[in-house]
Parts: sequence; structure tokens; C-alpha cells
Amino acid sequence: MNEIITQYWRAFLFWDGQGLSGLAVTLWLLVASVGIGFCVSIPLAVARVSKKRWLSTPVRVYTYVFRGTPLYVQLLLIYTGLYSLDFVRSHSLLDAFFRSGFHCAVLSFALNTCAYTTEIFAGAIRATTHGEVEAARAYGMSTFTMYRRIVIPSALRRALPLYSNEVILMLHATTVAFTATVPDILKVARDVNSATYASFESFGLAALIYCAVSFALVAGFRRAERRWLAYLAVRTH
Repeated sequence: MNEIITQYWRAFLFWDGQGLSGLAVTLWLLVASVGIGFCVSIPLAVARVSKKRWLSTPVRVYTYVFRGTPLYVQLLLIYTGLYSLDFVRSHSLLDAFFRSGFHCAVLSFALNTCAYTTEIFAGAIRATTHGEVEAARAYGMSTFTMYRRIVIPSALRRALPLYSNEVILMLHATTVAFTATVPDILKVARDVNSATYASFESFGLAALIYCAVSFALVAGFRRAERRWLAYLAVRTH
């Protein structure tokens, strides 16, 4: 283990002289996919709870499809399947985008986490108390203003515990990025294992890094929950 750490720690944790480390690539994949998924999921969640079927049905189909198929299959379809289509390769911008394994990984991860996040936020919106809605209407707020100032902020706070689980699961899901030749933590561990045949040490070090990142994310979300969900805590007198 000491020999592997001494020889390959830069490839795992820091700049290795050839490109970003496995940790940096994994974190960048996570931040990019979760950030895109979060931003897109909010309007989709509002559409998901809409009583207008022409608005809610496409979102429901999207979330069912991406939650009902494995992320690994989705990545393969985007990375190898789409690029095999003639119209993709004949278009310069599409060809440049789908030629990159990193771009394909971010796209597939973002679409996947967006589907789960949409359902999480939609459930939180449905759980908005009737009193909050009535109070907003009593102030004369329009539907758009009510969602912007009351419903969505309240729903996002209540959804925080479930959303934190989704972010942790997304971190673990980034391990399939090696399929698209993305040099994440697992890809570095596989390369180290191929070079040294020290499977336990190589993958054990990767597991420790994933655990450390997970614990850091959990601690951050727990602190956010204590701050933004304090009003839901039981008060004792």
C-alpha cells in the first residue's frame, strides 16, 4: 500500500503531470451533472405536478424512462449509440460533442439525476401545506410569484434530506464513467491495478477516497439541514 501511495498518489489526488487527477475528474463530473440536473429539475418538477396533462405527461414519461433503465445502459447509448448515427457524425458541433467521453458522461449523468431530482422536488411541491398556498393567495400573489417566493423555496428545504441521498448516489454512480474512457478515480485504480497487480491496495485506496468525499458531502448537507430545516424541529419549553 505504501509503495502504491508513494508512486501513484498524484494520479489519485492531484495533478499527475499529464492531466487532472482521478479525484478532480470525479468531482468535476459530480458538480457538472448535479448542477445541470438541479437547474433543469425545478421547472420540470413544476410541470410534473401541473394538472394540465399535456404539460405533466411528457415529464412523467421522461422520469419513468430514465429511472427505469440502468445508468450504465444510458451512458452506452449516449457514448456509443448516438455517435454511430450518421446525422450526429455529419454535424460538426454534434460530432465534436459526442466524440468526447467526458461530455457524454456529463450528459448521461445529468439526465439521470435530473429524472430522480424532478420526482423528489415534485413530491415536495405536492406536500406544500394548504395554509401556505392560501396565505400567498391572500396577499394577492400570482401563480408565478407564489411558486417563486413560497412554494419552490419551501419545497426545496423539505426535499433537502432526500436530495442529499441523491447526490451521494450520484457520486457513486460516477464510477461507470470509465466506460467512456473518462479518467476518474475508478479508472485510475484500474490502471494502477493493471500496472502493479495489487488489486486490494489499488481498489482499497479508491474506496477510501470515495468514503472521504461521501463523508464530506454528508457533513455539508447535515449542516445545511440544521440551518434551513430548523423551523421543523420540535421545540421544547
